[in-house]
Amino acid sequence: MLMALLLDIANIVGGLLLAIPLLGRFPVVARVTARIAPWRWLAGIVALVAGGYFLIVHLVSGPHLFHFEVVGIAVGVLLAWERLTGRKPLVPAAPVTTPAAPSTAPSPSPSPEPVAVAPADLAGPALLVAVFGIIAIIVGLQGLFTPN
Repeated sequence: MLMALLLDIANIVGGLLLAIPLLGRFPVVARVTARIAPWRWLAGIVALVAGGYFLIVHLVSGPHLFHFEVVGIAVGVLLAWERLTGRKPLVPAAPVTTPAAPSTAPSPSPSPEPVAVAPADLAGPALLVAVFGIIAIIVGLQGLFTPN
């Protein structure tokens, strides 16, 4: 029962951390994820342990493999990837900046400073990981309300 709760919470928190590029555009979510982002490797290890435990239990004596543990293992690998391999799994996209309007006053720097910063558009693997994070949140919530 405790392991199932750990797996569900790891799926929810891990999914939230993986979906930062999408959900981080909302200020409330950005504040929460900013506090827990340095600990993403720990959430990944918890997801790997709990998902691996249920994988072994359900393959040896259980009825069949469930999607909860598969998603938990995938979340764990993605979150702990940097600690496991020493490389970042994805390079975040750089924010789009707009140059400042030219002014008539002489400036000491040759290039104008950027004025507005817009969030970068997601594409490719970063979008896939962010969408998988949303799926992991849904799977974690489903696990909380599904009897074991």
